Amino acid sequence: MFGNLGDMSKMLEGMQENAKKLQAELASKIFKVKSGGGMVEIAINGKGEVVDINIDDSLLSDKDSLQILLIGAINDANKMVEANRQNSALGMLGTMGGVNPFGAK
Repeated sequence: MFGNLGDMSKMLEGMQENAKKLQAELASKIFKVKSGGGMVEIAINGKGEVVDINIDDSLLSDKDSLQILLIGAINDANKMVEANRQNSALGMLGTMGGVNPFGAK
């Protein structure tokens, strides 16, 4: 019913290795987002951590606008990271080549 358990174990080990590699690749990617026509620029890594922020000096005296632009940029950057995670996970599943671990066809 389950096919060869040894083969299944090897396949699961391979999937774990691929998942670790995927996490490392995601962590090393940097996504950059601009808001307000480039007045606010945020760089975020694949883990969703903000690694850099650039703010145009003209916004320093306009707290409300700065807050709105920062929120927008951070939200956009997080959406980019999440979309990249989903695409990468789907790509990893695709590399399994349609193998069904339970042996059914």
